[in-house]
Amino acid sequence: MITLRENSLPQDAAQAYWDDGYLFPIETVGAQQAALWRSELEAAEKAWLDNGLPRPLMTYKRVNAHLVMPLAHEIGTHPAILDAVQGVMGPDIMLYSVEFMTKEAHSQHIVTMHQDLAYWGYGESDGILTAWLALSPATKQSGCMDFVKGSHKNQIIPHTDTFDEKNLLSRGQEIQVDVAEHDKVCGELAPGQISLHHGLMIHGSGPNVTDDRRIGAVLRYLSPHEKKPGGSKDYGFPARGNCDTGNYTLTPAPSGWFTDQDMALYEEVRAEQAKVMMAGAQGQAEMYT
Repeated sequence: MITLRENSLPQDAAQAYWDDGYLFPIETVGAQQAALWRSELEAAEKAWLDNGLPRPLMTYKRVNAHLVMPLAHEIGTHPAILDAVQGVMGPDIMLYSVEFMTKEAHSQHIVTMHQDLAYWGYGESDGILTAWLALSPATKQSGCMDFVKGSHKNQIIPHTDTFDEKNLLSRGQEIQVDVAEHDKVCGELAPGQISLHHGLMIHGSGPNVTDDRRIGAVLRYLSPHEKKPGGSKDYGFPARGNCDTGNYTLTPAPSGWFTDQDMALYEEVRAEQAKVMMAGAQGQAEMYT
């Protein structure tokens, strides 16, 4: 287990991230805080499931939840998590997105092996990473992430869109390379722990065969100095340091749960990002509809 020292990631741990492409388990918020956040999320799921939202609640949980759900913003800007991210990314950190990814008990849902950067429109960048926070036990049995050590040193590998209903990814995307089981590193996490992984890391996860939900908060961070190729417009929340570089439209913290003004911003961001993330997708596919 990796523990922050004086609110900082140990130097050898940061080097391991760059060597391996991932880093886990990192102790950040602790089990008690994770339990509180899980309780708040599950209360919100009940309160907002049939509460007249324009889109299904699942869509907001899976796409830019930090824009409309105060809980998601709170998690994505928690100081201990940002301390870990800063150890790899440096002092200037923008929160790019937050999503809640849940596999229900005895669910056959999976995440096929893929690279995040294959669809984000940033090319082969070092300035983007994902932090994955466990809100419930993430074990091999519950469908934790598997990583392929050192695979972030590859270029973007061609992917196939499967649109499989059991696949939790927006397009069911999967790399066109077979990954042997013995090449997978099991990224188990206890509640309150996080993992970090590079945007080019090949990763995925299996089904949840346990009696409990497997709940994770997926937190995407990028350097505000990382300009999106092609001049595409994009957005981020200034989480730490200097983010006013002119490369992004800086977003505010949500003003409440699904407020009108936040929902309008949500739709603006969603439409712009979908132009890149869903480019070339089959038919009229949308992000997590």
